[in-house]
Amino acid sequence: MLVRLLYASRAKAPLGNEVIDQILTVSRNENPAKGITGLLCYSGDIFMQVLEGGREAVSQLYARIAADPRHQDVVLLMYEEITERRFAGWTMGQANLSRVNPSILLKYSERPVLDPYSVSGKVSMAMLEELIATASICSRPT
Repeated sequence: MLVRLLYASRAKAPLGNEVIDQILTVSRNENPAKGITGLLCYSGDIFMQVLEGGREAVSQLYARIAADPRHQDVVLLMYEEITERRFAGWTMGQANLSRVNPSILLKYSERPVLDPYSVSGKVSMAMLEELIATASICSRPT
């Protein structure tokens, strides 16, 4: 059974580009064997990630992420059973919102910043879908 999980977290300490690149590299190397696809979206110290795959694999990965000492304020925004993946093309795509047109963010929140804590999971998913539609997602670090 396929599931989609969306969560948000804050970095406990500032993470440089090299740490984010390392996280993405590990994800891109490990996720295919686990059947996990998804997208990591970040801005400043806030992360939002969607994971898709089998229920057990996604649940185990989320538990590992929630226990990671680099994260705090981990919040489950959405969890649903799905019939097909929306992020099948990415072992782990990325969106650095500092490089995205602020009007996309403003369309989904009160201010043009990533704040998944102040909007619903459904709104956050709609924003991710728009980022895909506007080609704001990339497969490799930029």
